[in-house]
Amino acid sequence: MLQKRLWFFRRWCHCSSPFVQLLILTVVTFGVLAPLACHRLIHSYFFLRHWHLNPMSQEFLKQNQEEGQAALHYFEALQAPNSSEISGAEALRPRLLVTIITVQRRNEFHYVLQVASHFHRLLQKCGSGCQNYQIFLCNVDMDPSSHQDVQLLSKFFTTVNRYRNEEDPEASVNQFEKEKQDYAFCLEQSLLAYKPEYVLLVEDDAVPEEDIFPVLQHLLLVRLSKPHLRNALYLKLYHPERLQHYINPEPMRILEWFGMGMLLGPLLSFMYSWAFGRPAVSWLIIFFFFVYTMALAELVGRHYLLELRRLSPALYNLVPVTECCTPAMLFSAPSAHRALYYLKKLYCRQGFAKDIALYSLLRPQGERAYVVEPNLVRHVGMYSSLRLNGNPKLL
Repeated sequence: MLQKRLWFFRRWCHCSSPFVQLLILTVVTFGVLAPLACHRLIHSYFFLRHWHLNPMSQEFLKQNQEEGQAALHYFEALQAPNSSEISGAEALRPRLLVTIITVQRRNEFHYVLQVASHFHRLLQKCGSGCQNYQIFLCNVDMDPSSHQDVQLLSKFFTTVNRYRNEEDPEASVNQFEKEKQDYAFCLEQSLLAYKPEYVLLVEDDAVPEEDIFPVLQHLLLVRLSKPHLRNALYLKLYHPERLQHYINPEPMRILEWFGMGMLLGPLLSFMYSWAFGRPAVSWLIIFFFFVYTMALAELVGRHYLLELRRLSPALYNLVPVTECCTPAMLFSAPSAHRALYYLKKLYCRQGFAKDIALYSLLRPQGERAYVVEPNLVRHVGMYSSLRLNGNPKLL
């Protein structure tokens, strides 16, 4: 029975036209297989938003709250270093200073504890390669003593407060300008307190990926030795996954998209011809698989293809930066001084937040900046410190 079915299949393959075969392949791929495989992938076009978004958002919030409690227990069980160990660490000039900017919000999630615990654990795991890396905490809450998570973390890390309890920021300063000023304050204090070679400025809802330090070591030792990268104004370590598709304003992605089609299109064409016993490969079949590959990659989601680069730090990509967002930014000491000089001349407002302000500086000042792909941090803060969002969603 099986031999008979194989015989019919081979005979059908031999007799049917390539048009029919490729039409069936298209229908099966985009109408059946891809939707079944990707309907729960949130950054795919096949994602069934109405079915999955609400329960996935609630599950994410629940898991994030549990991770916040785990981070709280992590520091409660951790033995605080003595004052001599802290002062000894401050005396050393770190190669990399990880500065965490924090403001109080939704205490049950303990965002800053999640970020700090991950960085602390990964530094211990990194070993001797990260001996001259330090963590610095910058509290920009207007009532610093009420930020209980910072009170706990100050036992383990050097902490600076921007405001005193009796002080208020200028009444005329809007929330976006205040955020920019807070950002500049933390960057400046990082340079003054430690004089590091590099500053990684991290917002308190940007949890680092497991491979962040091996990748940063590769970037600092290998990639940033090149002049055009060494002189960059900043390296961005996060770009929202929803904005990582090929069909986007960034022209480099279009080139990457076409390159993938040109590589896989001929390969799939030869595999098709071999499987169906075709004597030669026509240009029309190569063109079909060129379009087929590009369409499948875009619809499944470029974000998931980028994840393959995590196999090795050398596979991470650096591409020209886009304007959104600032959860994690790497500055060299000279570029940090330039960024501070530029930011002091800009006034932020709604529609012109600090991320857009930093991006707007590049062309007028003749600066360059890059983004690392894939992301080196996860943005977990669904409750914004700038915008009211009582019922947050993952998208």
